[in-house]
Amino acid sequence: QVHLVESVGGLVQPGGSLRLSCAASGSIFSINTMGWYRQAPGKERELVADITNGGSTNYADSVKGRFTMSRDRAKNTVSLQMNSLKPEDTAVYYCYAQIKYYPWSDIASLWGQGTLVTVSS
Repeated sequence: QVHLVESVGGLVQPGGSLRLSCAASGSIFSINTMGWYRQAPGKERELVADITNGGSTNYADSVKGRFTMSRDRAKNTVSLQMNSLKPEDTAVYYCYAQIKYYPWSDIASLWGQGTLVTVSS
């Protein structure tokens, strides 16, 4: 069984920082893109940032310059450093990964359970 295990979010004051991490555990042949989505109350889930197997990153316009993704391919982990947090960053953050279980498998999408980040004074 393969899981994505996310670190715990939390309550942060506006302007503060928080780091989320996500680790893939279990038997996996390969991982392509990994990233983070978020879903605020009453809104659709949206991409925050992702990083390809080659290290190329992609960020939502709303977080560019404030959030930074990094990846440790050897450990199958990704991190999201969030700085200058705003109340509108409040959401449940979901880690995801595009994985192949076996060399012959199709690419499958795997999701974490979600972690709540609240930005409020």
